Amino acid sequence: MSILDKKLSPAPRRSRRRSIIIVGVLLIVILVFFALTDIRSDIGVVVHFLTPPNHFTYHRHSQYVSAVAWSPDGKRIASASGDGTVQVWNAVDGSHVYTYLGHSGDVLTLAWSPNGKYIASGGVDTTVQIWNAATGAHIFTYHGHSDAVFSVAWSPDGSRIASASNDGTVQVWNVTTGHTFVTYKSASTAKGTPPPWNAVAWSPDGKRVAIGGNGNVLVWDATTGANVTSYGYDSGIVHAVAWSPDGQYIAVGSSDSLVQVWNVATQKSIYNYHGHSADVLAVAWSPDGKRIASASSDGTVQIWDATTGAHAYVYRGHADFYFGHFTSNAAVNGVAWSPDGKRVASGSNDTTVQVWQAM
Repeated sequence: MSILDKKLSPAPRRSRRRSIIIVGVLLIVILVFFALTDIRSDIGVVVHFLTPPNHFTYHRHSQYVSAVAWSPDGKRIASASGDGTVQVWNAVDGSHVYTYLGHSGDVLTLAWSPNGKYIASGGVDTTVQIWNAATGAHIFTYHGHSDAVFSVAWSPDGSRIASASNDGTVQVWNVTTGHTFVTYKSASTAKGTPPPWNAVAWSPDGKRVAIGGNGNVLVWDATTGANVTSYGYDSGIVHAVAWSPDGQYIAVGSSDSLVQVWNVATQKSIYNYHGHSADVLAVAWSPDGKRIASASSDGTVQIWDATTGAHAYVYRGHADFYFGHFTSNAAVNGVAWSPDGKRVASGSNDTTVQVWQAM
């Protein structure tokens, strides 16, 4: 008989013992886990992870998002990023409009002009660039700074820009010609270098500029540069300053996890908001002036009563794990209200911009 005619021996059955052991070990681990934790919380985490988030997420950036800004008509959002781009996109569905590629390094700040026709952006390349908000066409580059530009703000009439830099200066200049009207320089430290200015904000009436860096928040005349007053914040680092829409108050976000609200006329602190557990990186007043949104390194955006500081809502979209988002507690660097006050946009180290309903 040929070997080819011999019947083949049946294949040996795989032992099920190993599979049973593995399943048993997994069951024991699961039972121990549930025994040591609150089962209702565990179920809540699972449900939260699998439930679609109640926000819209823009995913086109490849590095951290440093700043976000709504167009004055509320139809578009511009977002600046460490990937060297500013991207402009539809605020409703997130469809991409165009990408501005004028900077040669991380883009750290941006602002729409009051009339919505232009965008100013600044970054690590030491420049502030102005470009057409509709097309992305470059218009003008300001070269007045010698180090990274951290913050830019348009004057209410749209004719000037104030820019704050790591070179220790805040400069006010003409948006068309680049002519510098005012340069405010911080005093040099013992090492011979002036400390940086991290934040700048223009008063609603266009007469004053508020700036923040290491130590106090200063307010000075936007035309002459003469110091008007300073607010008694004297510890940590100021990351953000924002005027209330009526110009009566200034909100200050700082490295000691506080937001301080100051009365401009009396120079007195109204209250301190203590809701965050890490640096407050951005603050924004709602258009009606009734609420403040603050963004923090703790991964949250918090919305609260602007008059009393009473807590209203914590947004955790950048902090939580959920399907499609696996970066927990990523710092939130920028926050902005929609012009109608119904939505908020926040940008984070998780590379996303999230748009959500203001509670």
